[in-house]
Amino acid sequence: MGRYVVGRMSDLPPGSRRLIQVGRFEVGVFNVNGKYYALNNRCPHAGGPLCLGEVTGTTEDAGAYRVVWVRQGEIVSCPWHAWEFDIASGRTITEPTKTVRTYPVSVEDGQVVLETDTPPRAGDRSEQSRGA
Repeated sequence: MGRYVVGRMSDLPPGSRRLIQVGRFEVGVFNVNGKYYALNNRCPHAGGPLCLGEVTGTTEDAGAYRVVWVRQGEIVSCPWHAWEFDIASGRTITEPTKTVRTYPVSVEDGQVVLETDTPPRAGDRSEQSRGA
């Protein structure tokens, strides 16, 4: 299993994100309201750079031909075709059977740590390359 130090908690405040190179792919690590989540940076629709998209909210049916804006800061929209994904679960908003891979993220001694099943390679931003 690979462990990648994303940075200090203060480097990733609420509403921010950071891309981490993990082997041959990238993972986006997001701080959503003080909780950390990680998504593969490849949109399942057409392979776009999902984690570079706008972090926003979405609409929800409020009945009687009304919609309300909800979940601000919890949704990422793919910059290629605007597919929206729940950052916490990796599921699309409009078609919940479509998902993007998620990864565990923890905080250890003030450091945000991404865990994957890909072992670190030379040059990756991993605990091993940071001397931990």
